[in-house]
Amino acid sequence: MDWTPAAEAKLKEVPFFVRPAVRRKIEAMAAESKRSSIDLDFYEQAKAKFG
Repeated sequence: MDWTPAAEAKLKEVPFFVRPAVRRKIEAMAAESKRSSIDLDFYEQAKAKFG
């Protein structure tokens, strides 16, 4: 899954010990939405959905 630099930078703000789980969850959401990449807008939407 491709991540834009802006989305990748936001992901790096997540604590390192949960970052892999967050990445997998966002990538799964993107796959369900038939997306081939994750941009900052999608990252923010996913983050809002997770709470």
